[in-house]
Amino acid sequence: MNLKEYLSKRSRQVDRRLASLAAGSSLIDRAMRYSLTAGGKRLRPILVMCAAEICGGRAEDVLDAACALEYIHTYSLIHDDLPAMDDDDLRRGKPTSHKKFGEAAAILAGDALLTEAFGILAAAGCKKAFKPANVLRAVRILAAEAGKNGMIAGQVQDTLESDNWQKKSRATALKRLETIHLNKTAALIRASLEIGALLAGGQEEAISKLGLYGTFLGLAFQITDDVLDIEGDKKLLGKNGSDRDNNKLTYPALYGLSRSKKTAAELIIKAKAELAYFGKRGRILSALAEHVEKREY
Repeated sequence: MNLKEYLSKRSRQVDRRLASLAAGSSLIDRAMRYSLTAGGKRLRPILVMCAAEICGGRAEDVLDAACALEYIHTYSLIHDDLPAMDDDDLRRGKPTSHKKFGEAAAILAGDALLTEAFGILAAAGCKKAFKPANVLRAVRILAAEAGKNGMIAGQVQDTLESDNWQKKSRATALKRLETIHLNKTAALIRASLEIGALLAGGQEEAISKLGLYGTFLGLAFQITDDVLDIEGDKKLLGKNGSDRDNNKLTYPALYGLSRSKKTAAELIIKAKAELAYFGKRGRILSALAEHVEKREY
C-alpha cells in the first residue's frame, strides 16, 4: 500500500467513526459535528494508527483514541477562529463555527469537544486489551501536550505575546517563534505518535523515537504552513486571510521564503532519521514526512 492509498483508507475510517461518535440533534451536537466533518487531513488520528501499527498493534484497535486526538485538534481550531483570537470567517472553505452557529455556541462546542476527547480515550482504554497503566499514561500525555504547558502555551504566545515582534532582536524573536511552533503545532503531533505507540505496547525506545519524529515533523509542518500562507492557493487552503496581513510572527516573516523552505527540508531529514530504528516498518511515516514538505494545502 502506497502513502496515498494508506492516507485515503485511514481517513475514511476516521471520518466514519467521527460521524458516529458525534451523532446527536442538539445545537451543540450539530456544531461539534459541523466542525469535525468539515474536512481536513486527519493527520493526527492517522499518526496514532500508524504508530500503533509500527509497534505491532492494529490500527482498528486505536481508532477511538485516534478520534480523541481529532476532537482536541478540532476544538483548538474552533477557538482559534473566534473573534477574540484570529477572527477568521472561513475554515477549510466553509464558514467558521462562530459564523455558522454564533460565538457562544462555538465556544461551547469547542469546550464539549475538549471534554469528550478524554472520555473517548478513557472508554477506548476500557474496551480494548490495553494495559491500564498505558491508558493512564496516554491520558496524561494528551493532557500535558494539549494543556497550559503544551498547545495552550503556544497559543498564548502566538495570540497574546507576539505583538511588536519586529522590535525584538532576531534571536529573541526566533526563540519565541520556536516556542510557539513546538507547543502550538508539534505538541499534539508528538502526542499522537506517542499515544498510538503506547497503547500498542511499544517499547520505551520506540515511543521516544516516534516522539522525536513527531517533534521534527510538527515543526516542519508549521513552517510549510506559513510558507503556503504566502505562496499557496487560497481556494485550496480554504481561507481568505493571511498571517502576513495580520503581522503575525512566522518563519517566513523572520527569515524569508528561501530559508524557511530550507529549514523545513532539514527538519524532514531529521524526522526521517529517527525512523531508521524501525527499518521497513517506518516506510509510511517516512513517505508522510516527504509529503508534508511538498504539500500544496
